[in-house]
Amino acid sequence: MNNQDKEKLTGILEQFINNKLYAAVISNPFEKDKIIKIKLRPLIIKGSLLYQAEEFTEKQAFHKNMTAAEACVYVGEAMDGCFKQLEITSEAGQVHVLVSKKGKATFKIKSKAPAKITDMPQGLAHNRKKQYVLEEGVPVPFLIDLGVMTDQGAVIRSRYDKFRQINRFLEFIEDILPKLDKEKETTIIDFGCGKSYLTFAMYHYLKVLKGYPIKVIGLDLKKDVIERCSRLSKKYGYDTLTFCTGDIASYEGVDHVDMVVTLHACDTATDYALAKAVGWGAKVILSVPCCQHQLNSQMENKLMEPIFHYGLLKERMAALYTDGLRAEILENVGYRTQVIEFIDMEHTPKNILIRAVQQGKPKDNKKELKELMDFLHVKPVLASLLLPTE
Repeated sequence: MNNQDKEKLTGILEQFINNKLYAAVISNPFEKDKIIKIKLRPLIIKGSLLYQAEEFTEKQAFHKNMTAAEACVYVGEAMDGCFKQLEITSEAGQVHVLVSKKGKATFKIKSKAPAKITDMPQGLAHNRKKQYVLEEGVPVPFLIDLGVMTDQGAVIRSRYDKFRQINRFLEFIEDILPKLDKEKETTIIDFGCGKSYLTFAMYHYLKVLKGYPIKVIGLDLKKDVIERCSRLSKKYGYDTLTFCTGDIASYEGVDHVDMVVTLHACDTATDYALAKAVGWGAKVILSVPCCQHQLNSQMENKLMEPIFHYGLLKERMAALYTDGLRAEILENVGYRTQVIEFIDMEHTPKNILIRAVQQGKPKDNKKELKELMDFLHVKPVLASLLLPTE
């Protein structure tokens, strides 16, 4: 961009990146092999209003938190030679910026009168009311019974992290809607559903709010939890949401599944769930792994010994290697995978979500996978289940 366009963009950013911002989306990069999209949104961290940039590559998402001034500089630099398109949505209006191949910028600004906002802290009213899939102030029966909301729809302060987690999960569901068929029933299994906050949320969003014909099965080993979830499902009239007591590895209740969800299935239970999903030909897999112990007990390498002998570091590296290998094994069998931050690290260290969508040809990465596993002296369960031996 020329200096005049840069100055105009700077003025626009200073006007719109404030406590009235809903979101900004930076897209259409000049170079396709790097970051492909950036989403900027306001959020409150420890009482301070900050702006989080979510940078998307083909397989991952990275996050940066900034002040308003830093966010203005960040967006300005992204639009100066890196991206062609910027869309800003704010309480004050909308902005659309397009940059041509020659660097010429065009600006479209649509302003509107500010709305009156009451009863919520400044900087949070639009953020909470506009950003969440399930809105505050709108009572949702299962959230009330599970102790997340009051009867009036207010989020209970001590359960706000759970409310954010539920909405974050629904954002991932929202992203894969094009993969679900609205003309025929979609079968979804949630392995290790536990108290089923997210199972109920998924059903409510897809069936009640979006009108998709779905059948959802929640599976867990805890009989008392399953009985309670079954009672709640009947209470809400969720006639195609059922709960069963069972084990991930041995479950044979269906012969076809369109989508598999596995959240915090411990250690190799995640691997068996992923293998089941692949065997069923599931179009979509959403997995938040937990307690990745298997590789930690196997990993051995003289070169890495100076790091591995620190138990904490080895444990964390084992978890990352486990999930990285899982993602690449899924690529090998025909899924395009992303490893994404589920919720902020300040809420839980178990915050990685593997999102896999069945599409395209299997990735020819078996040689690289074998070299990495040989380097670490490991054989993950998922490799044993899905990679054929020579």
